[in-house]
Amino acid sequence: MTSSSTPLLATDEPSPVIERNRDGAAPFFLTCDHYGRMIPRALGDLGLDDTERQRHIAWDIGIAGVAEQVSDTLGAHLIAQRYSRLVIDCNRPPSAASSIPPISEATEIPGNQDIAQDAADERRQSIFAPYHDRITEALDRRVQDKRPTILVSLHSFTPIYTGVARPWHIGTLYNRDHRLPKLLLRELRADSELVIGDNQPYAVSDATDYTIPVHGEARGLIHTGIEIRQDLITDESGQREWAERLIRIFRKLEPELLALL
Repeated sequence: MTSSSTPLLATDEPSPVIERNRDGAAPFFLTCDHYGRMIPRALGDLGLDDTERQRHIAWDIGIAGVAEQVSDTLGAHLIAQRYSRLVIDCNRPPSAASSIPPISEATEIPGNQDIAQDAADERRQSIFAPYHDRITEALDRRVQDKRPTILVSLHSFTPIYTGVARPWHIGTLYNRDHRLPKLLLRELRADSELVIGDNQPYAVSDATDYTIPVHGEARGLIHTGIEIRQDLITDESGQREWAERLIRIFRKLEPELLALL
């Protein structure tokens, strides 16, 4: 059993929270749960070689560059999380088995086997809680300031999962609230060259997701999840192309969305 009696993050290790344009005027509020792939020194390499730690199992490849460009161009507040989803997945309920995954896709994560409860709690207290607490604080402040808020949770997905190819270029994800996804699908489908996923490659649920159910649905915010296929945003040119596409669409939809608030 792996246990913990000391803080997970040393005093010289960075906070899990990354912020950009915190005073931005845009109504769009961006989150990026799987932005980074850092691992706290106390956990070593989780028993994985560098090739495995660079794969999609560790982070959402390419989405950081897209998120930053959308944030900067729109002036949208971005809150992102810099530690690997293999340490703790910040888009999973802490009670979910996949919160600290012992296996990701078909890869066993040696450092996540037989973790004692206190060690699991330390990961949540050091990484998961500060990230989501900061999102909560920022959204509360927007309410106090009477600022309109449209939540967009940005992710990327692997083009092949468990040997199955995924044809979608981009997908919009939702559960109970279809307002923004419906409009986003309309705009994306205007480009006949794109293969668009409607709740593909994933659908949001209370059991498998955290950011949208807690920060979007529970607050009644207009929101959506967005998934972009990773092979399209691996390099800077792809990130720029997809950021520019989202920026154009968000700017076009902004008046229509504000009218719904």
